[in-house]
Amino acid sequence: MRKWWPLAAVGLGAFMLLIDVTIVNVALPDMARELGTSFSGLQWVVDSYALTLAALLLGTGTVADRLGHRRVYAAGLALFGAASLGCALAPSTQLLIAGRVLQGVGAAAMFATTLALLGTTYQGRDRAVAFGVWGAVNGAAAAAGPIIGGLLTEHFGWEWIFAVNVPVAVVAILITLRTVAPDHGSRYRRLDVPGMATFTVAAGALTYGLIRGGEISWAEPQVWGPLAVAAVALVSFVAVERRSAEPMLDLGLFRHRTFVGLVVGGALLSLGAWAMFPYASLWMQNRLGLGPVATGLVIMPMSLVSFVVPLVMGRFGHAVAPRYSVTLGLLLIAVGSLLQARVRSGSTAGVLIPGLICIGLGAGLSLPPLSSAVLAAVPRERAGMAGGALNSARQLGLAIGVAVLGTVFSNLATGGVTGPGTSVATALNTSYLVAGGAAVLGAGLVFALVRTPREPAPEPGGARAAQVPAARG
Repeated sequence: MRKWWPLAAVGLGAFMLLIDVTIVNVALPDMARELGTSFSGLQWVVDSYALTLAALLLGTGTVADRLGHRRVYAAGLALFGAASLGCALAPSTQLLIAGRVLQGVGAAAMFATTLALLGTTYQGRDRAVAFGVWGAVNGAAAAAGPIIGGLLTEHFGWEWIFAVNVPVAVVAILITLRTVAPDHGSRYRRLDVPGMATFTVAAGALTYGLIRGGEISWAEPQVWGPLAVAAVALVSFVAVERRSAEPMLDLGLFRHRTFVGLVVGGALLSLGAWAMFPYASLWMQNRLGLGPVATGLVIMPMSLVSFVVPLVMGRFGHAVAPRYSVTLGLLLIAVGSLLQARVRSGSTAGVLIPGLICIGLGAGLSLPPLSSAVLAAVPRERAGMAGGALNSARQLGLAIGVAVLGTVFSNLATGGVTGPGTSVATALNTSYLVAGGAAVLGAGLVFALVRTPREPAPEPGGARAAQVPAARG
């Protein structure tokens, strides 16, 4: 059993950082009342964390490759625990958002190293089991957030959804230092500060512009200005990476179609599966009058399915090519979103349950093979970079999805979630259709780009590394 302690350490951290993506959803109405925040403020409580996590994952993956994955993971746990305490004590929306940003920094250090730690600790069948458990933790964390958040909010107060992270972080640090083998990294590698800066500006400006676009006219400088900044920063990022001797993201990896398909599929998976959670939660609580616990219970079937399926996949599904399992999972997520797009003015929360179960099944089928296939598609020394690219794409997909769906929802829901029932139903259904469309697009791209034959992965700068097999799929 000792060999599974590193998996426990990684699982604890991954569960904690991922559950904080969704745990705030059921607490949003209580936060709004106590802190006096607006709809856009609520979006930023969710998005500031997901966006920081997405923007820094690539950079911290490179840092971890240089300094050592265990060291960076433990440091991320410590920062995450401290920032969580700050969130719990925050007296205003601004300070809460600042705490969420710091949480995102710590979470990026943790998330960028989880796949690399598992990939270097386990081999063969043990690796398949480890990735199956990791996928189960991913699915369960994203879906269990609402029920745990509901219990803590209703019985103790919203502050406890953050305070509970502190002891968990301490335990995870102790297990990591005692059981995870130290690695020394590649100290010759330079940090790509220009790449980190341009990517962070691009991600932040894009998300800010999309959120503002849902509040005011798209013709306003406060909207098109940030979007223009995002475009310039993205072009600058590509230019910087092409010229860098030690890039944060080796653009040569994108010559490998399997890598591209898996990364894009991961982004669209997050958008399709989880970006609607904040708005569904607001509808159930502010419109239907459900409490935080009842709202969490509606989502519980998804939690159970998304937890069990990856465990089964880890034990029996390793022989199935990722191309097929990820494509099927994304299609099921699309079906789940479409099933939820049946809200009427008099509907109860039960209308969402069949779709939530379908999304849980799809996420459970997709996550384990998605993660293991990305690692197999790159050289071993690029494990931190590859894991960071996938996880960054997933969190950026969530952050952009929350912003885009929030724009759709706010433009169609007259008076917000407490406005006329017909307009709220239309807003919800249209948003779910957009989410489902994103999942269908992801399924098509994965099926078209990911290939079953093993191909050599490109070396940094575009050279081929024949000794490293690509992902099957």
